[in-house]
Amino acid sequence: MSTEYYLGLMSGTSADAIDLAIVDFHQNKSELIGSHSLPLTPEIRHQIHSLTIPGHNEIDRLGQLDCQLAELFALAISQLLGKLGLNPQQIMAIGSHGQTIRHRPPGNRDASFTLQIGDPNIIAERTGITTVADFRRRDMAAGGQGAPLVPAFHHAVFQSTSVDRVVINIGGMANVTWLPKSGKTLGFDTGPGNVLMDVWILKHLGKAYDTNGDWAASGTPDSELLLQLLSHEFFSQLPPKSTGREAFNLEWLSSMLKHKTLHAADVQATLLQLTAHSIVKDIKKLATEECEIYVCGGGAYNLNLMTELALQLPQSKVATTEELGVAPEWIEAMAFAWLARQTMMRKAGNLSAVTGANREIILGGIYFAS
Repeated sequence: MSTEYYLGLMSGTSADAIDLAIVDFHQNKSELIGSHSLPLTPEIRHQIHSLTIPGHNEIDRLGQLDCQLAELFALAISQLLGKLGLNPQQIMAIGSHGQTIRHRPPGNRDASFTLQIGDPNIIAERTGITTVADFRRRDMAAGGQGAPLVPAFHHAVFQSTSVDRVVINIGGMANVTWLPKSGKTLGFDTGPGNVLMDVWILKHLGKAYDTNGDWAASGTPDSELLLQLLSHEFFSQLPPKSTGREAFNLEWLSSMLKHKTLHAADVQATLLQLTAHSIVKDIKKLATEECEIYVCGGGAYNLNLMTELALQLPQSKVATTEELGVAPEWIEAMAFAWLARQTMMRKAGNLSAVTGANREIILGGIYFAS
């Protein structure tokens, strides 16, 4: 066989779009063949976000959205195949992350569980392609956090034997992967990535995100507010650790702003500092000063954030994964293509040193096309 195509499907914490990537793993390479993004409507985004916190009539709303998202996932897959002139029979399997609507990792006061929706039965039925899904819960069953899972992929494709590297994934939440040349990979969530900046600009300017970080750049960070935000208990937790919108959301931010009279742009500037500071603090605990640092995820396109990371890490080279040959926005979708392949080949998909699971284990459930 001259090709080994897997399709990765990702809808992240920001719930702004469905991202898809087809990756060729022939001869153990990881070549991005094509990609596609299907924007989610504000109505769908609102439905997703409303399910991340307890509310009225949750089961019916969850069930309906589970099916609705699966149909959208199948549509996006059809669009990508059409764009590339491929047929379903050429795809070995789909790796669907699904849409996280609740993530309560071990160590929280509540019972630990994680839940992603986007029914894989529908995806497999509509596309005619074997679908692998529900990756996170098996890791949690083995005592892990269920997140982050992408460090295993970072290790597979970005590990170097000659230089220490850090990969920073800045989506709605941010996570870091430490890739020392010695080979002992570590990784964990550092806290909010874009999520708070996105909800704040949506509230005040009606925009989905802060292009280039321009609005944050127009404000002045407030040091008192930054310290208050950093007092959140997550930042003092030791790895392995993971978090989500359940912990960092508009309601929490609003509670931090009570009795304060800050300009909205100054709050945005402070939120950008929160993301940068929390990432840098954790990198300094892990990494050597001479390491290379590569950023992926939507945050790689926030030029103000990238500048701030470089300023706070002056001894390190800071760039995006574009320099390693992979566009930052497709890393996570590619990771779930890789995870699907690991599952189909009966290989482990997690790193126990990252998630805290008691062993490295095959992840996900397989929904065969026929």
